[in-house]
Amino acid sequence: MDKGKKPIRKRRILLVDDDLDMRELVKSILDANVHEIVEANNGAEAIVLVAYRRFDLVMTDYKMPLVNGSELAVAIKELVPSQPILMLTGYGNALRQPNPVDAVVRKPFSVEHLRATVAKILSASDHTTT
Repeated sequence: MDKGKKPIRKRRILLVDDDLDMRELVKSILDANVHEIVEANNGAEAIVLVAYRRFDLVMTDYKMPLVNGSELAVAIKELVPSQPILMLTGYGNALRQPNPVDAVVRKPFSVEHLRATVAKILSASDHTTT
């Protein structure tokens, strides 16, 4: 192991998307062997999970049935104001306000861009208290 590198701390990430193929892709990019990835098929499921569990990051799609990504972000911030949220969307210009996400990654995205954005959010959350 390199002396200058800190070991990667396992994180619990909630991945919310109604598209199973997209969830599988994002899980492979984030390396489920390094992080614990909890999945929700829609925003309503995600709200229940956030109410009862702590997550280092919530990643959500925007366009989903029942509760869209913006509505989900508002609900999560009401439950856990300090919760980091990353939105993945192909509808960047259609995002409704308020939309209290910490970052938006537009689809299609590159693997490097998604990993860098996730790392930046997780690094920033290391320096804040929940």
